[in-house]
This record gives sequence, C-alpha cells and structure tokens, in this order.
Amino acid sequence: MLKDITIGQYFPGKSAVHRLDARVKLVLTIAFIVEVFLAGNAVSMGLTICAVITLMIVSRVSVRLYLKSLKSILPIIILTALLNAFFAEGDILFKWGFLELTQQGLIRAVYMAVRIMLLILISSMLTYTTTPTALTDAIESLLSPLKVFGLGGAVHSLAMMMTIALRFVPTLIEETDKIMSAQKARGADLESGGLMRRIRALLPILIPLLVSSFRRAADLAAAMECRCYTGSAGRTRMKRMHMVLGDYAALVISAVFLTGIILLGVFLSGMII
Repeated sequence: MLKDITIGQYFPGKSAVHRLDARVKLVLTIAFIVEVFLAGNAVSMGLTICAVITLMIVSRVSVRLYLKSLKSILPIIILTALLNAFFAEGDILFKWGFLELTQQGLIRAVYMAVRIMLLILISSMLTYTTTPTALTDAIESLLSPLKVFGLGGAVHSLAMMMTIALRFVPTLIEETDKIMSAQKARGADLESGGLMRRIRALLPILIPLLVSSFRRAADLAAAMECRCYTGSAGRTRMKRMHMVLGDYAALVISAVFLTGIILLGVFLSGMII
C-alpha cells in the first residue's frame, strides 16, 4: 500500500509537459483545478476528462503511476461518493432503513468522484514533471509581488517549506515501509484484529518514524547552515527561469479552454446529465 503512494516524486523526461516553465505548469494546475469545479454538466465534464487524459499522454509518464496515485486515495473517493449518494434529497431509487439512494444523489456522487480523481491526476502530473527546485523557484516567482509589502523573506521561506515537505514525502514513505518490515520480522502483527488493535499496533511504527523525522530535519538544518544558507538575501540561481513560445501557447490554449467551460456552464446551466 505504501509503495503505491507516488506524491512528491519526480520522474525525468523530455516531453512537452516536462519542458514547460514551472511557473506556467503551476498556473495551469490551479486553472485546471478551478475548471474541474466549474464543470457542472456532462458536456463540460467530458471535455475536462478528455483534456486531462490528453495531458497525461503528452507527459509520457507511465499510466501505471497515475493509477497508483488514485489507488492510494481510493477509500476517500468511495466514502465521499457514498455520502453524496445517500444523503441528498431527490427521487428515491432505493431505500434501506434510514438510508435513501436518490437519483440526484447518485449523479452528485459520480460527479464528486470524478472531480476528486481529476484533482489527484492533475496534482500528480505537476510533481511528476517538475523538480522540487523548479517548483520552489516557481512559487517564489509567482509570489514575488508580495515583496513590495516587505514580505520577500516570508515568500522565500513559504516556498522553501512547501517544497521541502513535498520532497520528503517519498523519503518518509520509504522509511515507514522499512520500519514496518522490521517490526513484522520481529513478529509484530499489523494486519489482523479489530480497529483498536490495529491502531495500537501502529505505535511501534509511529515512534521510530517521528524520531527519524526529527533527526532528518536536524541534519537538513545543519547542512543548510554549513552551506551558509541565509534565506533569500543574496541568493542566486544557477538556472534562471524564462518563458518561450511554447509556454505562451499553453497559457493561451488553457485560457480559451477555461473560457469555453465557463460558457458551457452558462448556456447549459439546466443540463445535469
């Protein structure tokens, strides 16, 4: 299960998505997230799904990796869909006790499940095709207007913290897997028994994981101090970001697509399915 979590991992490549400026990819990711929630009918949702699938193909990242990112949150998707299906008013299709499955609830459940899956795929595509360093520089660059208000140091610190947290997700997952394997080798039973027993069985895993996390954080802080890290003051970059024609084309295409989704929502406002 832990090996299926691929959040925060970067997979090198030479696709068109990999070559896009990190700032453009970050802006497009936010735009697609907004677009997913604006898609309120079958036509706009279908177009959004087609767009995401097209980007997945263009990124040249293995489809298996995208499916792994969905597999890790499958319980959340199922729970959200069930809550929307059984707790919405409308025409009753099935009733069992206090649970009522309605037509409107079923449609809402499908839309909600699709939205969550699209959000995960879009977010995964950003991390799969963008290095943590490029992501840090992109966040800092997009928030650079806040430096006018004297928040330059805070902007850099925020971008650095977000990227470090994202960078250490795969490391913590790997560390957790090693600790679990070690506990199982010592005879620990982590998969049987009731809920409370499983929770108690996790304690021998959480404590070493916390200790290891604090140790890694201390080592990272010491390494940054040894390299004379002082924040954004006087910091230079080996590779400066610059936009090319392909980046502008991606922004224009995305703007046109988002405008089309908004217009579809206006003209087909009464169309649900």
